[in-house]
Amino acid sequence: MATDALASGSGRSRFTLSTLFLFVILTLGALVAALPLLYMASTSLKTLAETITRSSAIPFDPDFWPEKPQWQNYADAWEEAHFSLYFRNSVLISVTTTLGVIVTSSLAAYAFAKLRFRGRGLIFSALLATLIVPETVLLVPNFIIVSRLGWVDRLPSLTVPFIGSAFSIFLLRQFFSQVPNELVESAGLDGATHPRILSSVVLPLSRAPVFSVSFLAFIASWNALQWPLVVTQTPRWRPLTVGLTTFISEAGPQTQLRMAGTMIAVLPVVALYFVAQKQFTEAISRSGLKG
Repeated sequence: MATDALASGSGRSRFTLSTLFLFVILTLGALVAALPLLYMASTSLKTLAETITRSSAIPFDPDFWPEKPQWQNYADAWEEAHFSLYFRNSVLISVTTTLGVIVTSSLAAYAFAKLRFRGRGLIFSALLATLIVPETVLLVPNFIIVSRLGWVDRLPSLTVPFIGSAFSIFLLRQFFSQVPNELVESAGLDGATHPRILSSVVLPLSRAPVFSVSFLAFIASWNALQWPLVVTQTPRWRPLTVGLTTFISEAGPQTQLRMAGTMIAVLPVVALYFVAQKQFTEAISRSGLKG
């Protein structure tokens, strides 16, 4: 009995030590990942003089933080960089792209998961093969197509090329495949068409992965820079990322305003992640990413 108790106590000790070690490692990793964001936030609240005389990359150093937060920096950056137009454009472009991705990916994923047709496996393999093609390779062909359609410096050029996502189709297909076929067949026997089955049966059971696809599509569209730089010629449809690069060149040495403008661009994505993190992790764990 004494031996068993000793072994049990030793097991609890090992478990506690391993858990503590894992906690420390994860905490350090989180601090390293959050350090650039913390530096950006602290610098955005400093005066111009503080960005020169009180600069440190260590959060535990008093010079890392502003003596008195300068919230006016955000208002100045917003006004000087004309972010109201760019912010509106980013929201409109990102929301439109996200809705398009949800519609196209849901339809394609349902077809690959629940419909039986000749060449399904081959077509799906070809679709997945497009994931290995770098986006830069497609830049010139996409621009030629957009130019011939007359979409340069217009909203369709910033949204239509990205509403078809092979990864989103793959992710949703993995989850749709796990929806019992009996439910689909039962709905079909009741007279439901495939669009009705998708909207009334499959999608309600797939809210977590659909939310994750929406989250990833929104972030990708919000952070896009190279393509908007190519297809926009005036500020009319330029998103926040392009406006930020212009502001950086115009702001000169005012580092605090640069960081404030960057925080304006980053905060919506960070806030969205904190709202969506539960659904995002649930979708990844439940989908399993298996065929």
